[in-house]
Amino acid sequence: MSANSRRSIHGRLQPSRWIPLGANHTTVQRELVAGITTFVTMAYVLATVPNILGNAGFDKHVMLTAMVLLIILTSCAMALYTNRPFALAPGLGSVGIVASMVTNEGIPPRIAAGVIFWSGILFILISFLGLREAVVRVIPASLKHAVSAGIGLFIALLGAKSCGLIVAVEAKNNLAFGNLTSPQVIVCVIGFLILLVMKSRRVPGDMILTIVLTTLIGIPFGVTKLPGQIFSMPAGLGEQFLNIDLLGSLRFAYLPFLIALFVPDFFSTFGTVLGVGAKAGYLDEDGNLPGIDRCFKVDAVATSFGALFGIPSMTTYLESSAGVEAGGKTGLTVVFTSACFSLALFAAPLALIIPSAATAPVLIFIGISMLSSMRKINYEDMTEYLPAFLCITFTIFANNIANGISVALPAYLILKLVAGKRKEISPVMLVLVCVCLLYFLTLV
Repeated sequence: MSANSRRSIHGRLQPSRWIPLGANHTTVQRELVAGITTFVTMAYVLATVPNILGNAGFDKHVMLTAMVLLIILTSCAMALYTNRPFALAPGLGSVGIVASMVTNEGIPPRIAAGVIFWSGILFILISFLGLREAVVRVIPASLKHAVSAGIGLFIALLGAKSCGLIVAVEAKNNLAFGNLTSPQVIVCVIGFLILLVMKSRRVPGDMILTIVLTTLIGIPFGVTKLPGQIFSMPAGLGEQFLNIDLLGSLRFAYLPFLIALFVPDFFSTFGTVLGVGAKAGYLDEDGNLPGIDRCFKVDAVATSFGALFGIPSMTTYLESSAGVEAGGKTGLTVVFTSACFSLALFAAPLALIIPSAATAPVLIFIGISMLSSMRKINYEDMTEYLPAFLCITFTIFANNIANGISVALPAYLILKLVAGKRKEISPVMLVLVCVCLLYFLTLV
């Protein structure tokens, strides 16, 4: 049997150095259009990620260079190793967690990078040892959905704070509306209305178009500062590369943050590859994605590799589905996406003029959309919905994802034991609860 005959028309391939097009009923032109479509739908990361990390004290020019290089390298790795049209970039939830670790918790960037690295190593072990199913069983489904919703609220709050819509009131020790007449807030509100209109009209590339239009609107308001030049050489990585403390990040106090980074990355990748794979026709009759472990391996290695540059968890992007809808069927789609990002790297001054007021509407909307996972929580079982509620609320009340998870897991264990549902508790869950309790001891 020839190599080509072993490949099905839906792209269920063995790893290959080549990207077959004929066997997948696609063409270079179709893959090019799909690749550009994927780029347009996820290009908002050029503005959002550097801005979020910049507000946390990182050099956003350096982070832009590192991020784009990683998007190119990891997406091409996914293309060549799996032949799937899945693009990778830093997960916004992980970016928000890392920004909070540095700004709210006072954790040094070197330590934060170490936590990212070890979360990737954990992901690698799970993926390469074939333990994915075991981890899926251990983390309750309700808490998986709650983590996603909690991160969504966190991202929405991050966006609202970045433009001054929500501010911290030190005198009252609470959050409140900022100056609603400030140019930043007005531009943000206009941008959010534009995004809502585009979403309701299903305009392709709605997010990047909203950012562009809001940036232009910000010019007369004095919010957008025009650059002296449009094109320039990318910023050097400087001291950012290998600015990492691997041993210091292994302290018990940082373990909840590791869990907070690992769980969303792991399960968002799981959901994304299945969702996009279903749309592309990759799933088998049992609803499984052949070769899904290969996608996990690339995603896992990408996370640890990205940590060497201080970039939060690299993950498979749901926006890859836009490329699939445009006809993309093979890894060549994201090779073209990577080419688009390489061109964008030399237009850094143009990308970095985008103000926080222009990216805030996108962050708020993404955060809101992530709340949709709450509908999958079983609200008829208190042992399921109460821990989920605690996870979501303490993520916001205690101002980070790690606290939300650390409260939810012990609550889940206690409720299950009291309700006589001991069989639903695994030994690994007991280990996770012990880790959470140790974390709380570090706070006393």
